[in-house]
Amino acid sequence: MFKDSLIRLRKMHALRQEDVAGRIGVTRQSVAKWEAGETMPDLEKSRLLAELFGVSLDELAGYDARSTESPGIPRKGRHIFGIVTVGDRGQIVIPAKARKIFDIRPGEQLMVLGDEAAGIAIMKTGRFLAAAGENKGPSC
Repeated sequence: MFKDSLIRLRKMHALRQEDVAGRIGVTRQSVAKWEAGETMPDLEKSRLLAELFGVSLDELAGYDARSTESPGIPRKGRHIFGIVTVGDRGQIVIPAKARKIFDIRPGEQLMVLGDEAAGIAIMKTGRFLAAAGENKGPSC
């Protein structure tokens, strides 16, 4: 439900009702009524809320991925490309749509990262090295 999504997203971003209201140009009372389920924002205010929280309008509206067989609607800028099969030697084929969106070309080097709790991530080596360089602390 919209009200539950709004509350969850507001708390996830550590914002007060006043903060949300100020950022989208409404009163705190409006946000309180939305969270209580008494009223709903218009489409423009909903768009501003989605933008504020970095989610799609579907996620803001409380789309429940468990109620369908789909894998859910990813957050804005995130994608679900489908299922790949791991070959005998551990190779996978990156789906064409992913290669196009992320401009991955034949022969390009990719970094494979892993978090035992969260899973595996793949990113361009240059981008990884640039990010690592920005986060370097003082040399020992």
